[in-house]
Amino acid sequence: MPPLEDHRIRCHLDELLEQCSMSLVELSDRVGISVANLSILKNNRAKAVRFSTLTALCEVLGCAPGDLFSLEGEAHVKG
Repeated sequence: MPPLEDHRIRCHLDELLEQCSMSLVELSDRVGISVANLSILKNNRAKAVRFSTLTALCEVLGCAPGDLFSLEGEAHVKG
């Protein structure tokens, strides 16, 4: 198993915040997650995300999980 630092999941929180004209502090207040934890997520240093957190973020930002995260690198095609 590769080290956690080698994951290829990228968070697009910055772009979504900009689209919503929202600050990280405002998002923190609206979803009930600390600014420090949101910053870890935003800077791609998170090791895991709870579904309840993902749900709250998507509801507040008006997005789907696939808008918030993407997989970098090789394209994977389902067969």
